[in-house]
Amino acid sequence: MRVLYFHQHFSTPEGAAGLRAYIMGRRLLERGHRVTVVCGSYRGGDTGLRGPFTRGVRRGSVDGIDVVEFDLRYANMDSYPRRVRTFLTFALRAIRLALTERYDLVFATSAPLTAGLPGIFGRWFRGKPFVFEVRDLWPALPRAMGVITNPLVLGSLNSLEWLTYRSAHRLIGLAPGIVDGIAIRGVGRDRIALIPNMSDLDLFRNRSPSWRPDGIAASDLMAVFAGTHGKANGLDAVLDAAAVLRERGNTDIKIVLVGDGASKPALVAKARAERLDSIVFCDPATRARIAGLFAASDIGLQVLANVSAFYDGTSPNKFFDYLAAGLPVLTNYPGWVADMISTNAIGHVVPPADPTAFANALERAEADRAALAAMGRRALVLAEARFDSRHLSDRFVDWLEETDIVAGGA
Repeated sequence: MRVLYFHQHFSTPEGAAGLRAYIMGRRLLERGHRVTVVCGSYRGGDTGLRGPFTRGVRRGSVDGIDVVEFDLRYANMDSYPRRVRTFLTFALRAIRLALTERYDLVFATSAPLTAGLPGIFGRWFRGKPFVFEVRDLWPALPRAMGVITNPLVLGSLNSLEWLTYRSAHRLIGLAPGIVDGIAIRGVGRDRIALIPNMSDLDLFRNRSPSWRPDGIAASDLMAVFAGTHGKANGLDAVLDAAAVLRERGNTDIKIVLVGDGASKPALVAKARAERLDSIVFCDPATRARIAGLFAASDIGLQVLANVSAFYDGTSPNKFFDYLAAGLPVLTNYPGWVADMISTNAIGHVVPPADPTAFANALERAEADRAALAAMGRRALVLAEARFDSRHLSDRFVDWLEETDIVAGGA
């Protein structure tokens, strides 16, 4: 089976972005299929291609995956209008490939929702099986965050969401709330698979040497957040907790924030203005480098803005990385991730917008390192039992193979 795989933010392990598409693509190859990934140029990512662009595109083989990269630069700190232009341009170029490329099944993954457009064209104009993966519910999530308020835009996105779900032979949701959101739109649950983000156990077993940023002693409790610094991530909550620790005179807890994003300049300015010396900002790092950092960390921070749509409607990459690294997790919002943390006793759950509770949890972690280590061991057991990337990528390939058969493919 030849799979045409649309993912605008594809990256190999050499980049600092998520590896879901790379892992899924590699598993398809290992199961005897051929894969062409179509992507843009994502800041923080690394497609593996090094040649020049010709007429806005370059193509090559990366670890057996045929990669088509459009010269479309995208970064989280881009303005909203610029991001919209990039999304639409990618979709238009992707549609051309969906209409001309040789393939048996088309797979597309959001966000953005426009990533599903080539799948729609492949389904209705070429009769190809189409599987759509929903990483975030659009437009529900941007509407809940107040990012999109224009009723005409929201109406258009609602129509596109309906058309995409109805065009897809099968769908994948990355979180329970996403599966529910798809089903609410009238899609039968037998057409939806829950395949969350994954724990790349091999990456963290074969990690590079452990390291801590300069100025953090081996005896300090080091909490780490590795991911986008954007509005959705709500990292002001971390700085507010650091302010509580500063007021208490606690200098033995350090918080490392690794990554980039639209909110980072404001966060750095706030930390400097409030003299939050316990906060250490680091640039984005490769996955191997992150594995080494996690090996030297004591607890991972799973933080999001207090938006109810996030509670059961997100599948955060970093959470599953923490599990794979054997790190206990502290989260500040309710939902399915918080329930896993509590049920499996793998960390601490604090209420949203409560910096005192956040600081208290960090101090409890600092005070009982033996209990913290036990939480970390249980986190790794959970990763091995439920979120091993090898098992979940096999479920993904099974779902596509079954779709090809059901839809009448070869």
